[in-house]
Amino acid sequence: MSAPKGNALIGQSGGPTHVINQSLVGIVEAAKASGVIANVWGSLHGVKGVLEEQFVDLGAERADLLEEVARTPGAALRSVRKKPTREECERALSVLRRYDVRYFFYIGGNDSAETAHILSEIARDVGHELYVFHVPKTIDNDLRATDHCPGYPSAARYVASCFLGDNVDVRSLPGIKINVVMGRNAGWLTAASTLARTHLDDGPHLVYLPEVPFSPEEFVASVDATYKRLGRCIVAVSEGIQDGHGRLFAESKEVDSHGNVQLSGSGALGDKLASLLKSQLGEKLRVRADTFGYAQRSYFGAASPVDAAEAREAGRVAVRIATAGDAPNGTISIVRESSTPYRASFRRSELSAVARETRPMEAHFLAGPHDVALPFLDYLRPLVGELPRAARLSDIPVAKR
Repeated sequence: MSAPKGNALIGQSGGPTHVINQSLVGIVEAAKASGVIANVWGSLHGVKGVLEEQFVDLGAERADLLEEVARTPGAALRSVRKKPTREECERALSVLRRYDVRYFFYIGGNDSAETAHILSEIARDVGHELYVFHVPKTIDNDLRATDHCPGYPSAARYVASCFLGDNVDVRSLPGIKINVVMGRNAGWLTAASTLARTHLDDGPHLVYLPEVPFSPEEFVASVDATYKRLGRCIVAVSEGIQDGHGRLFAESKEVDSHGNVQLSGSGALGDKLASLLKSQLGEKLRVRADTFGYAQRSYFGAASPVDAAEAREAGRVAVRIATAGDAPNGTISIVRESSTPYRASFRRSELSAVARETRPMEAHFLAGPHDVALPFLDYLRPLVGELPRAARLSDIPVAKR
C-alpha cells in the first residue's frame, strides 16, 4: 500500500527529557526528505494545541537552529499532561482533516501512546487515512515492548553523577544522606544511582524501589547497621515506594489529568524518612534528605551520547515506517542486539503494547530488599557512557617524630 501525500503534525507530551528534541528534529529531517510529506508542523502543547489549532511551521526553521534545538533539553514545542476524552479526540481528528494532516507523530510516554491509539482507532472508524505513530520518551524507562526508552539513559547519567558527588561529600562530612529519585511505579531511575559505586565503600549503600515492598523497620535497621559499619550511609529511594499492599509510604492528595498521584516536586517523602530515622536512632544524628525533583529531566550537559543518537533515530524511523505505508499506526521499539560492544536496532511495535501499561524492573535485576543485581549494571552501563572517577589519597601515615 502506498503512503498518501499530505501534511505531518508533531506533538510532545508528558515530562520533558534531555533528548526529547532529538526525536523532534529527527522527525522533521525525515519528513522533509520523505517525498510524500508536504508540510511539517508542530502542535504547541501536544493534543491541547491540536484542539486549539496552535501550530508552528517546523519546515520553515533553519537547519542550524534545529541542530541547536536538538541539543537543548526540555520540550521545544512545549508539553502537556492532558488525557483527552474520546469526544475531544474526535474533535482533534476533524482539525487534522481540515489541515490535510495524514501523519501525526506524538512523542511521549504510555499515556501519550494511549492518546495516539484512540486517535488512530477513530480515524480508522471514520475511514480517514491517517498514520499515527508514537515516538517513545520517558526518563522512567517504564514503557513495554522496548529494551529501554529514549530519555532514560541521560536521566540515569544525571542521577549517577549526583550520587558520585554525594559520595565525596558525605565521606568528607560523615552522616546519613537520603536522596529521593523519580519513579512512580518502576525503580529504573533510582537503580541508576548504583553506577556511582566506584570504591567498595561507596554509596548508595541502600536502594529502595517500588518493585520491592518497603518496610520502615527494615529501613531503620539497615541504615543503623551501615552507619555503625562505615560511619556514614547514603540512601537512594524511589518516590513511589510502597508497602506489600500497594500503599504509598508518602501519600499525596494531588492527582494529574491522567489520575496519577503527584509525587515529584515535594520533599514530603525525604522529610518523613529523615524524621523516622531521628525518632528511632536519635535526634542528634546528622540526617539530610534531598529530593532530586525536576532537575532530573532537563539538566544541561547530562545527555548520554547513546541516548541522543537513539532519540534522533527513533524519530527518523517513525517517519520511514509511516511513509512506507505498511502500517497505519505503531510505536518505535529499541532492540538491543549486543551489549559488548553495544549495538541496537529499531522496529515497529503495536500501540496497544505500550498504551497505559507500565514496565517494572524485572526480577533478575533486583537483589534483596535494598539493592540491585549485577545484570542491571551490565544492562545500564553501555547506555550511560563513561562517568567521572573519584580519586582518593592513599592516606599514607607520616612517621611520628
